[in-house]
Amino acid sequence: MSQFDLTGKVALITGASRGIGLAIAKAYAAAGAKVALSSRKQESLDVAAAEIREAGGEVIAIAAHTGSGEAVAHLAAQVSERYGGVDIVVNNAATNPHFGPLLTAEETHWDKILDVNVKGYFRVAKACAASMKARGGGKIINIASVAGLAPQPLMGVYCVSKAAVLMLTQVLAAELAGDNIQVNAIAPGFIKTKFSQALWANPQVNELVVKGIPQRRMAEPEELTGMALYLASAASSFTTGGVFVVDGGQMVASPVGAFA
Repeated sequence: MSQFDLTGKVALITGASRGIGLAIAKAYAAAGAKVALSSRKQESLDVAAAEIREAGGEVIAIAAHTGSGEAVAHLAAQVSERYGGVDIVVNNAATNPHFGPLLTAEETHWDKILDVNVKGYFRVAKACAASMKARGGGKIINIASVAGLAPQPLMGVYCVSKAAVLMLTQVLAAELAGDNIQVNAIAPGFIKTKFSQALWANPQVNELVVKGIPQRRMAEPEELTGMALYLASAASSFTTGGVFVVDGGQMVASPVGAFA
């Protein structure tokens, strides 16, 4: 299993104070990586970092808003100052302040969602790419969504942003391949996190959601960590520009429930 070993690697994970980001950070730390956690609030980051330290991992926690280029540049500089550089980036920070028909969205909703969900990923990749190149290569893993592959009800602006993440992934994969930097995306389906709480906390909405998933349930964040570990490790050295769907079969489900 040495090809999945991350000993000596430095991983920066955004949106890492809870949910998917924290689950991935814990998996990387367990695989030997030094992890840098980032999200907007230092207090919640400190709690997350304490969990990783208690399990024996090496971790730092740095608050930064990926909607700010200055904040992202400062974040990358702090990680490099502490650990000497960055080998792995997981772009996970996201937002979705609009829920409803697409044409009810305001321009402020578009600005906020695209600034964090798309430009934020670009900012972090740009801030870390030079360090990866200097260290002989690296990994960029963008957390996308099945919402970028097929329209999801009442999530139109979010869907557009995640579709953009998929193209961002492919463009970066092509442009950075010569520097031995692999860029891939994970497209989760419905994951039981605070971000999706409006869906699973409402029994009626939750029932409608799971009806469209052949496995008839939402996933726990930890169920993404195997894919995230593969894409961060030497095992994926010839894998770039890929979109890896982890959705319990949602994208292949029959609309009439033929496989129920």
